[in-house]
Amino acid sequence: MSLVGRTDKELIKDIQNQEDSLVFGEFGSAIALKIGLDLAARAQKAQLPIAIDVTLSGQCLFHTAMPGATPDNAQWILRKNRVVERFHHSSLYMGALCRDAGTTLEQKYMLPPNTFAAFGGAFPIVLKSVGVVGTITVSGLPQVQDHDLVVQSIAAYLNSASEHS
Repeated sequence: MSLVGRTDKELIKDIQNQEDSLVFGEFGSAIALKIGLDLAARAQKAQLPIAIDVTLSGQCLFHTAMPGATPDNAQWILRKNRVVERFHHSSLYMGALCRDAGTTLEQKYMLPPNTFAAFGGAFPIVLKSVGVVGTITVSGLPQVQDHDLVVQSIAAYLNSASEHS
């Protein structure tokens, strides 16, 4: 389900549901590669100019830039990832939460905008019984589309994994 066109209140509720349901039983290099390659294949098919990153416990396990992506996309990824690492929520969730409260991440938490970006595209890797251990991030599209692409890929992986277990 795409979140394009949703209000901030709807985004907060819908993204919380996504974060609660898109939980991994395990996560490592092989899974990072599968998800990263899936995102790259989706981007290639639709000719999306995005950068893709999968980071686990501070270590980049997958990173690529598709045709049309720029070095700036890698910087956006770092800034979005810091939001997830700090708040354990997706970067789109935090942006919607702040907008709904009539503030910004910078104002509410006194965080520098050149270091943190509460714009969609970074989604937490959540391990069952552990919590947030990393991020899966896309940069290059409008923020809700970045978020939707990541969620679609995670959901596809988890659905496939459950079919094979």
